[in-house]
Amino acid sequence: MNPSVTFGGPLATALGLVGAPLLLGVINKTKAFFAGRRGPPLLQAYFDLVKLLGKGAVYSRTTTWVFCAGPIVGLAATLVALLFVPLGGVAATFAFQGDLFLVVYLLGLGRFLTVLAALDTGSSFEGMGANREVKFATLAEPTLLLALLALIRVAGSPWSLSPTLGNISTASSLGTAPVIGLVAVALVVLLLSENSRIPVDDPNTHLELTMIHEVMVLDHGGPDLAFILYGAALKLWLFATLLAGIVVPVRTGNLAVDLGATTLVALAVGVVVGIVESSMARLRLIHVTHLLVGALVLAAVALLLAVGWSR
Repeated sequence: MNPSVTFGGPLATALGLVGAPLLLGVINKTKAFFAGRRGPPLLQAYFDLVKLLGKGAVYSRTTTWVFCAGPIVGLAATLVALLFVPLGGVAATFAFQGDLFLVVYLLGLGRFLTVLAALDTGSSFEGMGANREVKFATLAEPTLLLALLALIRVAGSPWSLSPTLGNISTASSLGTAPVIGLVAVALVVLLLSENSRIPVDDPNTHLELTMIHEVMVLDHGGPDLAFILYGAALKLWLFATLLAGIVVPVRTGNLAVDLGATTLVALAVGVVVGIVESSMARLRLIHVTHLLVGALVLAAVALLLAVGWSR
């Protein structure tokens, strides 16, 4: 049996579990470089997680079990989704026909529990952030689904992410460059939107009129906040590796080379995110909607082209 098939999936998942916070460090270091600062250490996200896990949690008397379940279920949903997402040409730990729908559902489930936890506080401030989060999700989630369907059609694979990304090679991507290009642009927008990055959202802001995701987690602290931050890092890693797997399709058949190449490209995606955040200002909320609608249109056009191509 090919060892890359036997051990590739668990190794890819383990690499994501360990390396996801590093991607945040790459982004912060890139932003610090463009600002002319040293910036935080590359491993600062790991230090923050350890510190938060060692603290206690404070719960308001107005909250219920939903507030406590939000961070745990959100992290669990992202962890399970990671098990079904391949790392470039390396197959995921688990795969079955239709697993792309499960991945989209799990990401939506994590968002749903985060929104419920925010609403459970009874704060109008957090309710405002939850309202904005759900509004943008109505555009982001269909975009992700259409983009994945376009990849499946163009790769000519079963309804599963692992064979889909495995069938995308340099030769195939050259022949279907328009579809791959449109999907890549849509995924870039989704990466910025789903992970609360500039120009959609600012993870470091505390301005009432501009906060979206961060306002929903203001009342969380200690281990709960650590779960939220780690889940956000895993989600960023998931989108970065998915994008890396189609933009630079390294398919050598060597497990170490494929894992290493896709990981390096994913870290390069972090550098690109840092450059975007250093060179752009945050968009007004109405323009964020326009951006997501544009990504939805690109994904829909990619799917139409893929359907026509497969015929």
